Amino acid sequence: MTGEIPGVNMEDLRLKGFRVHALQPSQELPHHRGRRDFYKMGLVNGDLTVKYGGELLELKGTVLFFVNPKVPHSVVSRVNRTDGYACLFTETFMNSRELHDSPLFRADDNPVIPLNSAQAAFMESIFRKMLVVYQEDYPYKSDLIRNCISVILHEALRIQPPKQAMAFQNGAGRVTHLFLDLLERQFPIERPNEPLQLRNPKQFADRLFLHVNYLNRAVKSVTGQPTSTHIAARITAEAKALLQHTDWSVADVAYALGFEYPAYFNNYFKRLTGTTPNAFRKV
Repeated sequence: MTGEIPGVNMEDLRLKGFRVHALQPSQELPHHRGRRDFYKMGLVNGDLTVKYGGELLELKGTVLFFVNPKVPHSVVSRVNRTDGYACLFTETFMNSRELHDSPLFRADDNPVIPLNSAQAAFMESIFRKMLVVYQEDYPYKSDLIRNCISVILHEALRIQPPKQAMAFQNGAGRVTHLFLDLLERQFPIERPNEPLQLRNPKQFADRLFLHVNYLNRAVKSVTGQPTSTHIAARITAEAKALLQHTDWSVADVAYALGFEYPAYFNNYFKRLTGTTPNAFRKV
């Protein structure tokens, strides 16, 4: 996805797998935030409305807010100044099973947990500890940060045990969730000889037993972007990861992503990124 988060060094996030920062008191609304390739959890104090996967959620007082990277989200309105803390981390930084099994990050569950004063004070102490450790040179700070994240996750579940999944306001929200979940479940790609199976809206629609026009309308109405844009963004992100973190040839990457010929992949990658796969790999 495009866009930056004020005060967050995105390159630092990609390199280390996590980032923690204090939210600056503000009444300004940020730019629209689509889905990204990291999980986020925040301790938020304020009064604001958030659009999350087609649902409008009211955040009042002090709450914990958990963001699944598959679900588009944005701040719709803010009544007063908002502050708190936010922690962002990649799936590879944490135990992926812990994330997948946690109802806090399920795409179809309520991601907001209200806190009383005692609970808020305890959670603030954990976020502050993460912030201090993150800024230190302690060689095992990644492990300590993971432990802090786990404490927050388990305390959140203790405060508010999982309830029935929240209902979507309409069929479009449900369809969009199913599409994004199906898209994400294709990744990461681990073997060149097991190529990507679903690469265009028609293939996704067929798998979901929907007409492609209905799928496109639903996804566009919920996320503001066409189905093809989501697919292209995810394929491009995986291409970059394979080029950066494997020793596969460009041809192997192309075949793994479902391209019949490497030349097709070269043209596709250059059109979306402005550079060739080989040039990107050398950066």
